[in-house]
Amino acid sequence: MKKYTSSPLLTVFFAVILLLLSSCSNVTAQVEKHSKWKTYTEPADVSKLKVGETVKLYFEVDIDADWYVYSSDFDESLGPILTSVSFEKSDAFQAVGKLIPVSPKKKYDDSWGGEYTYFVKKGKFYQVVKILKESATIKATLTYQECSDAAGKCIMQEPDFTFNIKAQAGQTENTQDKKDDKTDKNGVNVPTTAQIIPNNDKSDKNEDTNTENPNLIVIEGNDSSLLENLINPENPKTEKVTLDLAKNYIPAGDPFKELPAVTTDLGGESESLWGFMILAFLSGLTALLTPCVFPMIPMTVSFFTTRSKNRVQGIFRALVYGFSIIAFYSLIGIIVSVTVGADAANFLATHWFPNTLFFVIFIVFAISFFGAFDIVLPSSMVNSIDKQADKGGYVGIFFMALTLVVVSFSCTGPIAGTILRLAADGNYLKPTLGMFAYSLAFALPFTLFAIFPSWLSSLPKSGGWLNTVKVVLGFIELALAFKFLSVADQVYHWGILDRPIYIVIWMSTAFFLGLYLLGKIRLPHDSVIEKLGVGRLLMAIASFAFFLYLMPGLFGAPLSPLSGYLPPQSTNEFDLVALIRGEENAAINSKAKYSDILHLPHGLEGHFEYFEAIEAAKQANQPLFIDFTGHGCVNCREMEASVWNQPEILPLLKNELTVVALYVDERQELTEEEKYISDRNGKEVTTVGKRNSDFQIRRFGQNAQPNYFLINPYTHQPLVEPVGKVSTEKFKAFLDKGIKEFQKQRLNSGL
Repeated sequence: MKKYTSSPLLTVFFAVILLLLSSCSNVTAQVEKHSKWKTYTEPADVSKLKVGETVKLYFEVDIDADWYVYSSDFDESLGPILTSVSFEKSDAFQAVGKLIPVSPKKKYDDSWGGEYTYFVKKGKFYQVVKILKESATIKATLTYQECSDAAGKCIMQEPDFTFNIKAQAGQTENTQDKKDDKTDKNGVNVPTTAQIIPNNDKSDKNEDTNTENPNLIVIEGNDSSLLENLINPENPKTEKVTLDLAKNYIPAGDPFKELPAVTTDLGGESESLWGFMILAFLSGLTALLTPCVFPMIPMTVSFFTTRSKNRVQGIFRALVYGFSIIAFYSLIGIIVSVTVGADAANFLATHWFPNTLFFVIFIVFAISFFGAFDIVLPSSMVNSIDKQADKGGYVGIFFMALTLVVVSFSCTGPIAGTILRLAADGNYLKPTLGMFAYSLAFALPFTLFAIFPSWLSSLPKSGGWLNTVKVVLGFIELALAFKFLSVADQVYHWGILDRPIYIVIWMSTAFFLGLYLLGKIRLPHDSVIEKLGVGRLLMAIASFAFFLYLMPGLFGAPLSPLSGYLPPQSTNEFDLVALIRGEENAAINSKAKYSDILHLPHGLEGHFEYFEAIEAAKQANQPLFIDFTGHGCVNCREMEASVWNQPEILPLLKNELTVVALYVDERQELTEEEKYISDRNGKEVTTVGKRNSDFQIRRFGQNAQPNYFLINPYTHQPLVEPVGKVSTEKFKAFLDKGIKEFQKQRLNSGL
């Protein structure tokens, strides 16, 4: 068979071809661009400019996903390349000051050892230029760096731009004019004798909007002392006045009076209501296992079976007995519903006195469950009700049910009280349905065993296990007691029960509960454990497992299933998870109002006052994400811990939205100027929480938390239907829909 051999010359030829192709391929791969720029001027109609006046040259960029562009206003010695602009020399114009970024984001980077500013998705810069001739061709070159952490690369770009300015003839400037002029922080000339225009319209203006006459000084508000200082020639600061706009965002008087009411359907309430009723039902079943209730089941059944003439009468009497129990507990729920409105519920949920009182009550009940003492109602009241039960007939059955409710109070009081406390949120239906579900579970066994007495043989005999159940409930009561103290601590910012301390208390409770279940600890009224039952062993394992599960929370683990019951993660002294993720506590460098006492999770930058957030959203040209929340809101913490931190959610909150968290239970006092009389109830609004609650109810017709809205900051109107506690998928759909709707409205309105 003939062998084919290649010629050395042919081999070299193909090698050269492959090398050339490879070189071409590499060149093509290196030409990357992940940003698109557009330019415009302010004012847009430059034909009205006069020689000697200034114009703003705007550079606006659209940035690809997962890429960002460095800004121009951080320390250039830090490391990253600042965005800068250079101009081709010309005597027709003069650059004034530096390139100014518009609302860049901030981030601290450990590798650089400092804070830098940057843009994602969109960015905007402007450069002030003074026109010196009637015809000016401005050729500019931007130098910037676009980077991607996902791609692991940074690319330098230098696009060129041209602006053609045709100005009208104006006065020729002279050297004396330059000496008499002063410059502002951006280098723009401002005459010493300034024209002052008080500006009371705070709708959507900022200090950069005055472009037709840069020599005007716009004063936000109507402060006569500032006007006097400006016209005083001895005042060395008359060239420019910079006010703290955060103090002037809130309109005088009732800040929400001019906002149109918006009625919305939150949705999802039925789901949360069903969940609450299921919790109440399970609590009723738990109450049956207490020593005060369980022994009464066979006694009650024997009463109906021995005193009834026939089976039908016995069944009917048992039903009356069960419905009477339900009626008593439901009546309590109705009373709470009628007497506890939205304002009273807010008081119960947030004020230090009821929360501290609940804390003390739960501690006392826990100690009682441990066997230190017994809590009983006055014997005279119990005996009086019991005498009525002896009368017989249906009246006697009714009082028998009342006797059961009263006698079992020492064991069931904390459980029923917890249901009422959870229900007292201003919803008139919730307390009634909660107590109905609780009493239904409580009454069901009495009724069923009276109808089917043969089932009694399947019940375990009373004994030491009932005391064990009571002690276990005592440990649970002890752990839950600190939830009430934690709410008061967060609302009033006492700082005595931060997240690590709270977790340590729960860990200790779980650890000692496990020891108790193993028989290593004996309390009064406990029987001697000769053999460890399977049930106790499994419960002990669960208790120790819970102890170990809590341990990572000391180092920043979110513990999402328990997030609603734990203090916020921002109170963690050492958050290892945040350090690993590179999340910085935005509150440290934030200048937002109330950021010294209020914080957002996951390193989010945001606001805590509505009108300030509206202005920030306008400057960033983003939708406003409103989070109606509360320090004691369990579902709020669960949403933040299990939904907000998801990779498809957190970037949207950080980059696409302006976030404002409105705490309805914040007790921070308003200033005297900020206090007002609400049109809703005629009461004076004196705290931040009351103002936020008043805003939520008047504006949106809602008083539940969490309650999330996406708002167009220019119209104050919702972009989509709001949501409450929802899944990650539904929350993502809510955010996406709102962002798209805002972009659509922007295009239609020309914003």
